Amino acid sequence: MRTRTGGFQIGFRRGWSDWQKDLPALAAWAKNAGFEAIDLGHARPEDIGQVRDAGLQVVSVDMIDWSALLSPDSGRRRAAVARNAAYFKEMATLGVRVFFTVAIPEDPSRPGKDNFDLAVASYGELAPVAESLGATIALEGWPGGPPFANICCNPETCRAMFREVPSRGLGINYDPSHLIRMGIDHSRFAAEFADRIAHVHGKDTEIITDNLYEIGLYQQSIFQEPFFCGEFTWRYTIPGHGVTRWSHILEILEKAGFGGIVSVELEDADYNGTELSEQAGLLASLKYLETV
Repeated sequence: MRTRTGGFQIGFRRGWSDWQKDLPALAAWAKNAGFEAIDLGHARPEDIGQVRDAGLQVVSVDMIDWSALLSPDSGRRRAAVARNAAYFKEMATLGVRVFFTVAIPEDPSRPGKDNFDLAVASYGELAPVAESLGATIALEGWPGGPPFANICCNPETCRAMFREVPSRGLGINYDPSHLIRMGIDHSRFAAEFADRIAHVHGKDTEIITDNLYEIGLYQQSIFQEPFFCGEFTWRYTIPGHGVTRWSHILEILEKAGFGGIVSVELEDADYNGTELSEQAGLLASLKYLETV
């Protein structure tokens, strides 16, 4: 099935729960439900084959050794770059064209500019490899938790990264949920970086306005527990249950000539937890994205 705006294929990212570990069964369920693709983590060739045997695509797989790519140890960085370059070549022969990653520093206590320079060094080597294969590294802007040291989570660092690494083998995994939790205009971000968006996660964020008043942005509650897949003033949701302007985002992507898919990433306290509830969350996401 596809989105109404742009006609983009809809898939989902394989989750961590037990029922999703049986890949042939998961792929069969996804095909029957109307999905067109499954994103995998670090995949083996046989994983790609199992998904394809069900009539689905594997568009995205995860890169290897994310934090080692931003290690102060040059030997560890070189080894991680070599492993990923070989992985790119193996997966590209199987038709994979997006390599998902988060620029997570191995030592988050180091100054941010130092870790940024490490990211430039490693991705500067890997981006031309991906480009030569017709593929793209897709950096996602998940900021993580304190001290929020991950790189390329906001316009300032994304802009700087693309200035330092101009290869088209480096792009963005656009996930509005992370931008919203950080207070960044997700529509403006999509418009500015539209030509660098290689992949899209269908995930949303709800802002808990009462808690924003009660607790604010910087302190933690001493009486409440944080939300699952969230903090005190926000939580991740399925598409349509948060504040993302999905039809507007899809219009931006359509005008930019985006050729990828929208991949649901299920992280929602209302749906995660059981096989039936997670299937319901994926199906609700699919039905919603068809309408926007």
